[in-house]
Amino acid sequence: MIDLTSIPDDKPVLIAGPTASGKSALALTIAAEAGGIIINADALQVFDGWRILTARPSPDELAIAPHALYGHVPYDAPYSVGHWLRDAAGLLRGPERPIIVGGTGLYFRALTEGLAEIPATPPDIRAEADLIPLPDLIAGLDQQTRPGLDLRNRARVQRAWEVLRATGRGIADWQADTPAPLLHLGDTVPLVMQVGADWLNDRISRRFDQMLAMGALDEARAMLPHWDPALLSSKAIGAPELIAHLKGEISLDAAREAAIIASRQYAKRQRTWFRARMKDWRAIP
Repeated sequence: MIDLTSIPDDKPVLIAGPTASGKSALALTIAAEAGGIIINADALQVFDGWRILTARPSPDELAIAPHALYGHVPYDAPYSVGHWLRDAAGLLRGPERPIIVGGTGLYFRALTEGLAEIPATPPDIRAEADLIPLPDLIAGLDQQTRPGLDLRNRARVQRAWEVLRATGRGIADWQADTPAPLLHLGDTVPLVMQVGADWLNDRISRRFDQMLAMGALDEARAMLPHWDPALLSSKAIGAPELIAHLKGEISLDAAREAAIIASRQYAKRQRTWFRARMKDWRAIP
């Protein structure tokens, strides 16, 4: 456990961790005992429409401490790490100590390392890139960018190709001009939840059952008329599965099992990312 008296009252607190690891409860405890505003750093909790499935704070939790950047984006709107960083910047200048909590590693990376201001890809260039085979995308990259990419990751390669095609500058060149971060890691209390797979998998199963008991299926039913799998908000784990059930494609038991498996797989990717990228953070077992 963490000794809360070891956390300075005048430093921002960063709490990263995989889904269902207890990071939000830790943030709420710190805010309740030492003050502060809890700022969301989860890429799916920013959207409205999926409060239960994305485990946004309950009304009781919202009453304990101020919260920000939860459900403030329309479900059908685009939203990126750049949007989040701009939204967070104003809150960091406020009077209350920020307690930033979430499971999106890229948000924390941009916050503490800076973010290159790369223009958005025009839709026509995105459509063009979608039709190009991966080897051809790789061949079209600039020499500075290619060595730093995972060339097996199509999304990363395509993004780099699109940036070069749209701006005439390689993504490595853009990243070299990254501005200073909003927060330097050394000026914060960075905490990362380090939990075992078996313990976490059990919590994930129990939490999804709790979501069903809280009305997750009704939430999915309300979103069904607006369902579009291409939307970012539709990536909420459990949403595609419950929608498939409501469409008569699978049983509720099958939807539950598929959602739990997807959540466990996502948590595994998060844990791997945090271990590789957050070695300087204080691990919370």
